[in-house]
Amino acid sequence: MQFDLSIFALIGFVLAAYAVVGNDALQTLGTFINSNRRVPWWALFLFAGTILVVVFFYGYVTDGGQLRNPDGSIKALCDFSVGCDTSYGRLDNTDKYPIFEPQWYHTLPPLMLLVLTRFGIPVSTTFMVLTIFATMAGLSSMLQKSLIGYGLAFVVGVVIYLALSRTLEKFFRRTEHQQHAPVWVLLQWLTTAYLWSVWLMQDFANIFIFLPRGDGITPGSGLNPAEAIAAIGVTVLLLAYTFWNQGGPVQRILQSKTSVTDIRSATIIDFTYATLLFYFKELNDIPMSTTWVFLGLIAGREYAFALTSRAISFMRTARVTMSDVSKAFIGLVISVDMARGLPWIARGFEGEGVFQAPPLAELAPTSSFAWFLIIINVMLIPVAIYLARNTVLRMGVLFGVYAAAAVAFFLIPIA
Repeated sequence: MQFDLSIFALIGFVLAAYAVVGNDALQTLGTFINSNRRVPWWALFLFAGTILVVVFFYGYVTDGGQLRNPDGSIKALCDFSVGCDTSYGRLDNTDKYPIFEPQWYHTLPPLMLLVLTRFGIPVSTTFMVLTIFATMAGLSSMLQKSLIGYGLAFVVGVVIYLALSRTLEKFFRRTEHQQHAPVWVLLQWLTTAYLWSVWLMQDFANIFIFLPRGDGITPGSGLNPAEAIAAIGVTVLLLAYTFWNQGGPVQRILQSKTSVTDIRSATIIDFTYATLLFYFKELNDIPMSTTWVFLGLIAGREYAFALTSRAISFMRTARVTMSDVSKAFIGLVISVDMARGLPWIARGFEGEGVFQAPPLAELAPTSSFAWFLIIINVMLIPVAIYLARNTVLRMGVLFGVYAAAAVAFFLIPIA
């Protein structure tokens, strides 16, 4: 076996792996890290690292994480001479996610993700990394599924925590500083294993989009075993750094929420989030933003607490959740602009090395997509005004803008 990867594929993979692992410690391992601060970081890492390796090689050996074909017949395992799928089928649709050699501009979105992550901004790794590889149909389907994911997670969060806030969660807050029953430690570690594994199945596509996917037929077209071992080795090392750094600065968002350091509350959050991700994983193979699902769940939870507790300000909750959504929206706009703009700029430098602007139609092949680009960029104005000073009036205006844009997006296809 040999390594046959381009320099841009390698750079993009390392940047994506580091940014994804660091950013998604907030969603998947954040509550686990917060509520186990007394446990040595290396013990937490060994637990999460073992799950990472097992999930990766299960998906690789079964060539997509499925033991049966759609017709129910037994599926053949990986043909190592051809190379196998590590994305659990998320990238199978080559009409939406074409196979091509990564170029220099494909490495910039994960680099931008890395920068935004350092500032603690909850950016969607799916949008930031995958969008530049996707067709308009691929982007549209990802965005639709992610918006539905946020909405469903918000509703689930409100319903569950309206029921729990005055009962179980109230008991948790009253006994926060008491010794918890050992069963809660076991439940949290089991729940974290469930969440971490389901999340990996969803988000491996964001990392391994840079590496060979293959066509399932041509020898050597996919990821060979040597490349697979090296790739997972790099990812494990980056995960170790994340645990050593206690999740990084993006943890500030999670730490600002209610009762996330209580191991019992953390277990309920993680189980609910994992179940939502499992539902969407089984729903279809379309990639989605797990970040948006997480933000929706946490927002619903916070609103439920604000509605049932006088100690928690409803307006403060609204401001915080609107700020989280706005930061995620900024990440979406940046990812879409980079996905359309960088290839356009690269084509302009083809030839003699002097920039010659390609037709603007290459930025937006359809009029509906052109309007989509214009609208989301114009929406940055009210977003910036709100983040500069989050008054009630500005929050109300921004909510109306988001609602109108979401309705328009579902009614008017962009692809």
